[in-house]
Amino acid sequence: MSGRHPALAERDDAGLVIVDVQEAFAPVIDAFDEVVASCGLLAEGFGVMGRPVIVTEQYPKGLGHTVAALADRLPAGTPVIEKTRFSACGVEGFEAAYDTARCNTWVVCGVETHVCVNQTVHDLLARGASVHVAADATSSRTAANRRAGLDKAARAGAHVTSAEMVLFEMLGQAGGPEFKAISALVK
Repeated sequence: MSGRHPALAERDDAGLVIVDVQEAFAPVIDAFDEVVASCGLLAEGFGVMGRPVIVTEQYPKGLGHTVAALADRLPAGTPVIEKTRFSACGVEGFEAAYDTARCNTWVVCGVETHVCVNQTVHDLLARGASVHVAADATSSRTAANRRAGLDKAARAGAHVTSAEMVLFEMLGQAGGPEFKAISALVK
């Protein structure tokens, strides 16, 4: 769309990275259930719009897999990438999914904001991507670390946003079946 501000997420160029929303984190991450709900909203919204979604799992042998409440909301065929690096960038499976997606805009969410989310955001920024961090879909063990991760991402050039905000930016206008589907998701 011409005439739109470059800080707005463009639907036709956007992909979603969901970082490490795994079973072992459930009891220790601040507001974990809210993060899962917001990540699920993003996953379903990206699915409605036919946009790529990539999921990572940090050392699933020890930390478990993506929690069922989120896994059940992933679009069919979503790649789930096992990693031990904190950043998803540089992980072979992630690189393959990233290259296939061919997106210049990435929405990033998950845990922990100040570790794996932070390093993934910075590495995507280093590639020249426009990065949007959905604040309501990220968290850490402590609120202070979550704030620190979001602040550092913003200072580095990422756009701190929310799940709803980025989905409605991508839609750009009301009307049509996608708008109706996403509106139903946010209610």
